[in-house]
Amino acid sequence: MTAKLKVIGASWCPDCKRAKTFLGQHRIEFDWVDMESDPSAQAEVERINGGKRIIPTIIFPDGSILTEPSNDELAEKLQIVREASLGSYDVVIAGGGPTALTTAIYAARENLKVLIIEKSAVGGQAGVTERFDNYPGFPDGIGGAELAGRFEQQARKYGVEILQAVGVESFKEIDNEEGYAGLDIALSTGAVVQARVLLVATGSTYRRTGADGEDDLIGAGIHFCATCDGPFYKGAKEVVVLGGGNSGLEEGLFLTQFADHVTVIERGTELRGSKLLQEKVYNHPKMSVKLNEAVKSFVANDKSQLESVELENLNTKEISSHDASGAFVFIGLDPNTQWLTGSVELDERKFIKTDQMFNTSARGVFAAGDVRGGSTKQLASAVGEGAAAAIQIRYFLDKLEK
Repeated sequence: MTAKLKVIGASWCPDCKRAKTFLGQHRIEFDWVDMESDPSAQAEVERINGGKRIIPTIIFPDGSILTEPSNDELAEKLQIVREASLGSYDVVIAGGGPTALTTAIYAARENLKVLIIEKSAVGGQAGVTERFDNYPGFPDGIGGAELAGRFEQQARKYGVEILQAVGVESFKEIDNEEGYAGLDIALSTGAVVQARVLLVATGSTYRRTGADGEDDLIGAGIHFCATCDGPFYKGAKEVVVLGGGNSGLEEGLFLTQFADHVTVIERGTELRGSKLLQEKVYNHPKMSVKLNEAVKSFVANDKSQLESVELENLNTKEISSHDASGAFVFIGLDPNTQWLTGSVELDERKFIKTDQMFNTSARGVFAAGDVRGGSTKQLASAVGEGAAAAIQIRYFLDKLEK
């Protein structure tokens, strides 16, 4: 769709947040109208819904309307493909980020039938990252959505089939008289597809603060990767880092290359990073630390960019405002492995354990990218793991055919 659709709702409405998240994940442009601050929008909702205030009310460019739609209804309306064309594939890939797309490209070039199944939208976290300045081959940088689009275009060029807004829920090994015969893979739609190999590349999710305003400002002042987005803040007066663990302190030190000043904000009574990193932070002339502080809300300016962070002192309950044009959140990562509990071996942090050939503890099931224990959580390495996993999958399939 070239024209924007309009979403009318309210900031407190959970279904509105869900619909906005779904549209954002699929890179669908939309105008958000908060009916609490716009009386005309409230009147429009009541007119559309026969006097009832049902939200979200979503008005599409063609004039059609959905009220309080489920994600399935939105997917159908947006014509997102959710059904596989075949019943059986050589390789099924759970996840649609750079790792998955790279594996798919390599496998499809070997004339293998490949199906990608992505719970949200193709591109993964890369697709919603504002810009990459450190990805090889793009000296002037490239937008995350554009780069993800190029990955997808190349995969489709080689015949890779892609389902979106569909999750993989479980898998089961198929045995016959000769032994291993592949896998039955159950999808969130209720469908089952078969594959000779399953690659799990579902990635991980950055933990969020859950504070007011966070969802609306991701990519517009709120970030989860200083290496990726830190250069955008060259010359900025102030940025904040949320989280006082090793990652937060390392990324905060990195940000001092660009911003005039960096403040680390930690909920606890002390920083959690290594003593060496703590010393570097406390002794750095461009850094300071706030302890016992939690983010209450993120405040935008009139250009819908981050302007300040509202903080609450956990001891005194005092509320304060901290001006910052950028906020980098480092409070942990959660691997997207909830559906794998009991199916493959996970480490203590719930990341997938693999050997050096990307094999998991389940026969015919491989894992690569951010979901794998020991991965570096960087785009270039995610792509590299995708290529390496494809080669190991080819070896596995060759052995099956002998």
